[in-house]
Amino acid sequence: MFPIHDDTERVHGRPYLNYGMIAINVIVFIWEASATSFFSDVRAVEQMFMTYGAVPDRLVNDFPASAPTILTSMFMHAGIAHIVGNMIFLFVFGDNIEDKFGRIKYILIYVGWGVAAALAHSAFAVSTGGGQIPAVGASGAISGVLGAYMVMFPRAKIFTVIAAFFLYTVRIPVLIYIPLWFAMQVIFAVIGQLGPAGGSGVAYLAHVGGFVAGVAAGLVWRILPNSIKYREGIATAGGAKPVFRGPMFRKARPRIEDVVTAAPEVIEGPDYYEVIAEMRGVSDASDISAIYDAGSRQVRIVASGTRKYEMSARLPATAANPVVKYIQYLNGIARIRLTK
Repeated sequence: MFPIHDDTERVHGRPYLNYGMIAINVIVFIWEASATSFFSDVRAVEQMFMTYGAVPDRLVNDFPASAPTILTSMFMHAGIAHIVGNMIFLFVFGDNIEDKFGRIKYILIYVGWGVAAALAHSAFAVSTGGGQIPAVGASGAISGVLGAYMVMFPRAKIFTVIAAFFLYTVRIPVLIYIPLWFAMQVIFAVIGQLGPAGGSGVAYLAHVGGFVAGVAAGLVWRILPNSIKYREGIATAGGAKPVFRGPMFRKARPRIEDVVTAAPEVIEGPDYYEVIAEMRGVSDASDISAIYDAGSRQVRIVASGTRKYEMSARLPATAANPVVKYIQYLNGIARIRLTK
């Protein structure tokens, strides 16, 4: 059950960092293959993995001196199927996480997921007597990508290849696809413990640890205000565009054709104003921010999703410093309620 692509559009152009990480993995794999006669030299393979792989006993007993091997192990793979599978998942899911976090935050959090995965696997391996076996592969960090993706894009659909007598593709909701994948990791981890000594050779607990860390990062990201996530501010006079700060710690500003500026509808009630705007592709209300500009009597709305939204709604001349009470988002429609 391999993913081909998803239906989540990127907002900020090509994911060059994600492409770069895939390229680094491929380059390292070519080096591995050339140094070990394409993994046929068993002695060379063992020496390489013991040197650059994450050996649980070393990580537990000689930390932080052994910490660099966590990073090196994240870019090594044990065979062609290993790297192809990992890179497919990174290609399908990683671009949207880069798009959401921004490049700097993405690479830092990606490495953090890899560290969480390595430590989870190491603690388990040492406790079960497998601490001398090195672990290699990007799958722990990529599991973090999947966990964050599930939380941040819960409405996404994953186009998937399924082999059952013949190949065919289906579109599976992400809230089915990724939990099913995670359940398989847990089941295989249990089976590995109950099976023969040595198990399957796959560090399923690393997948579990990375995934849990990814879910946690996604949940934290969703509750953070946009001002912290994107370092954006909204101008308060003159109808100016939003001001973007901290270029190293935010997403790149989108191209102008990616910005939606359509005028929302304004409804006046007995003690409130309600601004109604169509915003397709926004995850939820936490991705929408609104502020009232008294100088222009406009409600300025900024949102990020599969598109970037910068909207303004003019309130009646009788409006006297209304305050944003709440923001609701459902089925592509945002409702911003302001008290009079």
